[in-house]
Amino acid sequence: MTTASRHDAPAQHASDGPAASLPHRPPLAPPAAPPAAPVTAAAAPRAAKASIGTRIAWTWVLLSSLGIAAFALVPYLTASLRDLADSPTAGLAAGYAAQPWPIQLAFYAHIVAGGLALVLGPLQFWRGLRVRWPRVHRWIGRVGLVAIGVGGVAGLVIAPVNDAGLVGLFGFGALAVLWLTTGWLGYRAIRRRDVASHRAWMMRSFALTYAAVTLRVWLPLLILAQLPFAATGFEIDAAFANAYAAVPFLCWLPNLVVAEWLIARRGLPTFWRAPLALGA
Repeated sequence: MTTASRHDAPAQHASDGPAASLPHRPPLAPPAAPPAAPVTAAAAPRAAKASIGTRIAWTWVLLSSLGIAAFALVPYLTASLRDLADSPTAGLAAGYAAQPWPIQLAFYAHIVAGGLALVLGPLQFWRGLRVRWPRVHRWIGRVGLVAIGVGGVAGLVIAPVNDAGLVGLFGFGALAVLWLTTGWLGYRAIRRRDVASHRAWMMRSFALTYAAVTLRVWLPLLILAQLPFAATGFEIDAAFANAYAAVPFLCWLPNLVVAEWLIARRGLPTFWRAPLALGA
């Protein structure tokens, strides 16, 4: 007992040094957050107007995507390419009916996977789905990325045999490459938990997916634009060929410009500041 008390004594005196006599000071409070900017009477109507405009635009994108997906898919799923090629409205079937079966398989894979990506794409920009059912959002994203992968690879396979010749080869080929690239970068971004970059890349990816819609918007406009120049009768086949020669680039380049504008407007990483991180 005596030995233990002699060993404990120095520790007791050490704890009673000058630091112990200092008065207790409460911890400093964290700095107060800056007050939120007041919502002015003029800002509220502008915000409401922007919200209504966003909803109208999203509804248009959704309905046009559903309509074009059905319009493009149903004929090829209900009849063979040879039967469609012999019909008055042959469409693309005439160019693929005589192709070997690997090309025809790639053609079907492209339109089915592209149609699926086109239908699922607008749902991923629905804020209510992301907030209320995040698991559904993630699964739709996974299915959509697989559809983009299949559709993009199939697009590369059929690009050399398109009806627009070399312009189609480079235009549709570039579209397929960019479609695959933006989808991959969007996937890598969300794997890094970089939500802002993920949103930006997926906006670009869907802008390319939406080329299926804008192609079918540009075609009739370009055909009608040739009417004033038809001096000796209007030949629809020649007008269609002229119009189709322009859409391999026209169907997706303006889409990317609009997407980049929307990305910058929302404060997301723009193309010239977005980290590529291909292998990250």
